[in-house]
Amino acid sequence: MPERQYIIDEFKAQDSWRMFRIMSEFVEGFETLSEIGHAVTIFGSSRIKRGDELYKKTEHLARLLVKNNFAIITGGGPGLMEAANKGAADAKGKSVGLNIDLPMEQKPNPYSNINLNFRYFFIRKVMFVKYALAYVIMPGGFGTLDEFFEAVTLIQTHKLKPFPVIMVGTHYWEGLISWIKNTLLKEKMISEEDLEIFQVLDDPEDIVKTIKRFNDILY
Repeated sequence: MPERQYIIDEFKAQDSWRMFRIMSEFVEGFETLSEIGHAVTIFGSSRIKRGDELYKKTEHLARLLVKNNFAIITGGGPGLMEAANKGAADAKGKSVGLNIDLPMEQKPNPYSNINLNFRYFFIRKVMFVKYALAYVIMPGGFGTLDEFFEAVTLIQTHKLKPFPVIMVGTHYWEGLISWIKNTLLKEKMISEEDLEIFQVLDDPEDIVKTIKRFNDILY
């Protein structure tokens, strides 16, 4: 079986013309998203099925955010991303899907009315953070954790202006938060004020109020 050619290896294996592909993805992203207005990015598992309570909750939250004049941005795939896009579209709002080319799992959901497709994760991540004034972190796996920790790191290191990073689901996230407090903080790997970068909320109404309060202060 031939060895898989990973994207990161392409920079060694192919000519510098690939930089034009990277530039084109940035340009397309900037041009497409520059007019979406105030937006909230919602992350969460691609594996949650329709009918699941988490799916319904995410859909409801997205609908509430649109009714409060926010666009919704997701990774464009199935599961909780689909739920968020569906809630936004049903509420007649801007429903953005930033899809990524993956060998499995990720197929664009049908509910985003603004679509972009990316080959490179790092470009997609720039779009998530550049055009969102809040991150909502629903239960998810490695990809969701990656987005959470990247936002926290950028805010901690002052590379990104602070904005609400809201983890949804006390029961789901309590183990991680306990480890952050009892290991990272206890071992002085983070500071006490770093815990203020994120918060945990369960009620969609409270989440919307928190984001609106921040938006009102900012604008």
